[in-house]
Amino acid sequence: MKLYNFFRSGTSHRLRIALHLKGLDTEYVALDLRKEEHLQAAFKAINPQQLVPALALKDGTVLIQSPAIIEWLEERHPEPALLPRDPEARAHVRALASVVACDIHPINNRRILEYLRKNFAADADTVNAWCGTWISAGFDAIETLLAADRQRGAFCYGNMPGLAEVYLVPQVESARRFKVDLTRWPLISAVDAACAELEAFRRAAPSAQPDAG
Repeated sequence: MKLYNFFRSGTSHRLRIALHLKGLDTEYVALDLRKEEHLQAAFKAINPQQLVPALALKDGTVLIQSPAIIEWLEERHPEPALLPRDPEARAHVRALASVVACDIHPINNRRILEYLRKNFAADADTVNAWCGTWISAGFDAIETLLAADRQRGAFCYGNMPGLAEVYLVPQVESARRFKVDLTRWPLISAVDAACAELEAFRRAAPSAQPDAG
């Protein structure tokens, strides 16, 4: 499999975590978003949206959109599972992931920030404030949900990382990049620290990628 991605892309980061949790290796194909390599015709032929990540399978099939690819991974490679077996627990974990996937990331991704910079003359402080607003709103909700779960262990649900961490950890990384003070969310910070001890998360980290810099 070929993974088209960018080291600092949050969606690429989440997919790398999922792949490593599943024990799957891919051929790393770097696209430098800073140089707009994803907007070139060669990549448009692979992914018409010209977004990362994209996962090319051995038979030539190309999967796009990180939530869809992660669902495919769970279906094709069910062990170790990213979701608990209980339907209500699965809904809870999906909700935690969706706070990031649906409510934080889409309005903080590179396309949105570039639009703010180019069309509204947003400087670095303005961009950081924009991102911090939506990260904070989402993290407040996640922190509350974690606090309400008296049965959970070191992670978002139970004693093993899963889908919630796949989405949360890259968003924590993004929060740091946009200078968001994480001290107000001690439970999220503890989950992030627990994940940082695991090889799958260390291998997936932006700083560990061949195009990091």
